[in-house]
Amino acid sequence: MRVLRLAAAAATFGLAFGQTFAMADTAAWPVRGGQIIVPYAAGGITDLLARGLAQKISERSGHSFIIVNRPGANSQVGTEAAAKSPADGYTLLVTADTTFTTNPVLYPKMKYDLSDFEPVSGLGISPHALVVHPDVPAKNFAELIEFAKKNPQQAFYGTFGSGSSGHLNILNVQKQTGASFTPVHYSGASPAINDLLGGHIKLMTVSIGLIAGPWEAGKLKVLAFGSDKRLEKFPDMPIMAETLRGFEAGSWYALFAPKGTPPAIVEKISMETQAIFNDPAFQSQFLAPSYTYSIARGPKDLAERIRTDSARLRQIIVDAKVTAE
Repeated sequence: MRVLRLAAAAATFGLAFGQTFAMADTAAWPVRGGQIIVPYAAGGITDLLARGLAQKISERSGHSFIIVNRPGANSQVGTEAAAKSPADGYTLLVTADTTFTTNPVLYPKMKYDLSDFEPVSGLGISPHALVVHPDVPAKNFAELIEFAKKNPQQAFYGTFGSGSSGHLNILNVQKQTGASFTPVHYSGASPAINDLLGGHIKLMTVSIGLIAGPWEAGKLKVLAFGSDKRLEKFPDMPIMAETLRGFEAGSWYALFAPKGTPPAIVEKISMETQAIFNDPAFQSQFLAPSYTYSIARGPKDLAERIRTDSARLRQIIVDAKVTAE
């Protein structure tokens, strides 16, 4: 009997020691290097934010995190790869909002799902600018709506793909106002901006940083921003919500881990990410140049952002019968 009691005590001690060791190992994350998958080509805002995060995690921990770009199929290729990665905190995913908000509606046969991931933290949001060619007579958002109602044959707008944020933003304006705009779909934002500069299209919504140069040079007009409040840097620029209550237009970016990553590790990564993205020096170096603003908060905040945006955008897509091209 005494032997049995000793064996039971030893087993209990071993279990407790194992749990304590596992907790200590979790708390020490990272204890080795890792990778961050970006399902887009290098050079875009998603990639830049991921590289900033990887650089700071590496500096703070002494363990190197590298970026792996896996573009293709509107972020599906890299996201699927991340979903199949070990759930240990050493393979992470940085992606844009469309991966989990609009892709599930536009691509019903995807090989990944939000349930394959643990939301970790928001990273940044890039408000869109409502920008027009200088020959458009509208001086503000309200006048643009009236222009489109009276001149629907002239109200051509550029998108960076069917179902992209630049497309859905204007569809939402149509839905709320009855104005009529005609989409011209491009393979990305850059060719659309080039045609806007040339006057081949009349307007678009796009991240502020992408049109800052032509705007400052007077080659384009910005009528409003899609942020939820006026930006401190541009206090005189109205926001679209001042004309259409609650209207927002922008793109956001976030961090995810494969499903099954231990909660303590998810929490540790989230806290590290929030500390990095809410640091003024980091914001100045990595966010400000692209007019991106931190939304680094916890997993619950990110999950709620996905839920509300998915519901809103799904309705726009369904009502307008949008399909991926």
